[in-house]
Amino acid sequence: MRLRRTEESPRREAPSILFDVLEQLDQDVLLLAPGDIPLFTSLGVEQLNVIKDGRLLSPELLAIIRVVRRTGITQSGKIEVPLGPIGEGVRELTVKVISLEKDLQILVLLSDESEADRVHEVRRDFVANISHELKTPIGALSLLSEAVLSAKDEPAAVEKFASRMQQEAKRLTGLVQEIINLSRLQDSDPLQMAETLSINDLIAESVDQCQTTSTARQIGISVSTDVAVTVFGDRDQLLMAINNLIENAINYSPPNTKVSVSTSLQDDIVTISVADQGIGIPESDLERIFERFYRVDPARSRETGGTGLGLSIVKHVATKHGGDITVWSAPNVGSTFALRLPINQSPGETQE
Repeated sequence: MRLRRTEESPRREAPSILFDVLEQLDQDVLLLAPGDIPLFTSLGVEQLNVIKDGRLLSPELLAIIRVVRRTGITQSGKIEVPLGPIGEGVRELTVKVISLEKDLQILVLLSDESEADRVHEVRRDFVANISHELKTPIGALSLLSEAVLSAKDEPAAVEKFASRMQQEAKRLTGLVQEIINLSRLQDSDPLQMAETLSINDLIAESVDQCQTTSTARQIGISVSTDVAVTVFGDRDQLLMAINNLIENAINYSPPNTKVSVSTSLQDDIVTISVADQGIGIPESDLERIFERFYRVDPARSRETGGTGLGLSIVKHVATKHGGDITVWSAPNVGSTFALRLPINQSPGETQE
């Protein structure tokens, strides 16, 4: 664990041997001087969204620290911290707050032990869903193979059944790939290996990846990126989310229509909007479209190769990056999906 000294530490510093000990801990650590001024933090503390610009963000943690300062008694407990300024994403942390009475300093130990429990629960539910979803294409392939064998002396029938087998195999391949993608998302924390990314570059690459599909379906893609900002996150995951929104808009739009991709900025939140002129979504389905394997139009999903996982992946990526995803839609008018993410606020970064 690497430790760093904060820029404005008080004159009274802790003994160097203390920092040697802290470096050996597996947990993230935060050392506070009187006045809750950070002396030293592990690099992971800021990624946990506990401290920013030298100020503690969690009221729950501050309350525990005040109790320890007042009583001198070590306190342990759990706190919830948001993954970002918007969205439903929260992280549950186990904390231990210790008073170092000699120098009136406070040592805070933090660990994200709840993640293992969450992953276990998600995997259990996910396996149950997968088992159900895989039965359909596998069963179809089995029936079609039997039909091919029984019609081996009828070339036209063999060609028909073989063509349907190809469609089911393609659907199965897409489903397996989406399952792999979602499984990777659920097992990883994108902010552990995050980097500063240009929103405009992510959109440009996603649009480029969708050009083959849009051309084949005679759908135009227009891009209007009026803001040049960066976000802090996992490149592959954010590309996947934007790509899924654009592909979804293309697949549910009639030929000779347009899909529009635009950006806007408000209160340090960048919004990526993907609008189509497609079939729209009934109001009764709007609350469920981000559920795993949920399909508004199962027949259309079979035609386009939809797996029912694309929007679930988008929501998962948004939540993990401290953002959210919303939708407006009207039948036979179109849909607009808005992916909102907090912009990068790292020191030295400028946003336009």
